[in-house]
Amino acid sequence: MELELLQTIWFGLVTILFIGYAVMDGFDLGVGMLHLFARSEEEKRLTMNSVGPFWDGNEVWLIAAGGAVFAAFAPVYAAIWSGFYVALILLLVALLARAVAFDYRAKVERARWRQFFDWCFGAGSGLIALLLGVAFGNILHGIPIDARGEFAGTFWTLLNPYAVLIGILTVLLFTLHGALWLALKCEGDLQARMILTAHRMWIVVTAVYMIASVITVVTNRGLFTDVDGNMFWWISLLAVIFAMAFIPVLIVKRRLLLSFIASSIMIAGMIGVAAASLFPMLVPSTIDPAQSLTAFAHSSSRYTLMVIFWIALIGMPIAILWKVILYVSFRGKTVLTKDSY
Repeated sequence: MELELLQTIWFGLVTILFIGYAVMDGFDLGVGMLHLFARSEEEKRLTMNSVGPFWDGNEVWLIAAGGAVFAAFAPVYAAIWSGFYVALILLLVALLARAVAFDYRAKVERARWRQFFDWCFGAGSGLIALLLGVAFGNILHGIPIDARGEFAGTFWTLLNPYAVLIGILTVLLFTLHGALWLALKCEGDLQARMILTAHRMWIVVTAVYMIASVITVVTNRGLFTDVDGNMFWWISLLAVIFAMAFIPVLIVKRRLLLSFIASSIMIAGMIGVAAASLFPMLVPSTIDPAQSLTAFAHSSSRYTLMVIFWIALIGMPIAILWKVILYVSFRGKTVLTKDSY
């Protein structure tokens, strides 16, 4: 297999892994943020238990995506790690806060401690969504990469208006995704409120996404120079448009599973559009476009790409099968038992 083909395949595989993470962990991050607005102890337990069997497995997609970047595009991994170091530490703190909340909230009786763990779960989820969105916004906008392929900015460089806008969009998008999940998994008053929340969040997400799209086209024209003949870009764009259009229709008709699937397709399409627009760039440079990190110029060797390709070919179907079995095993409404969180 030729080196260029392997580089293209790994660009696609990394994109798929990040799509998997955004779709899978996106809804439980959204549930975490909505957990802060639960009206009773029972609702709090329902929100946590709706994602209880899935949350830690969903985070595996992020680990796999990071590992794939490290193995396939080591210079890119180095530049991102050095540039996003403070943000990554904050991300780890938020991930740990969520894990602690799951492990300890049900083990304490004092209301103040339970409130503390509620905030760990909710605020940690929101911070993760915001940080990931800001990081994604910086990748789209570009970051200062010098001639040595190293990050030449500061933490505050990353907090530019465009990246913050994408961070806010990510928070809103995951909240919509989480509301649809809770509507699917719960019943009664909580389900009714989540249906209403999902409908309102769809309006906000649609408006913010359209604003972000216009700003992206105006400020980052280089992203769209080669998309005319890019079939993947057009498929992804159509997926976003149709999924976004059908979500409110499905919500009104109470087709909750289909509305959640449409939300998943919308998220996948958004990332697909961005990835297809970037290709073959992985990290655009705002200093000089010639210094951008690309899949073709900054990948691992052909031998390395080939070896990890065969590993992925074996491992990814197993991981996907495991997720399918997990979701099928815990299908249906969330029911609280003595062993629940």
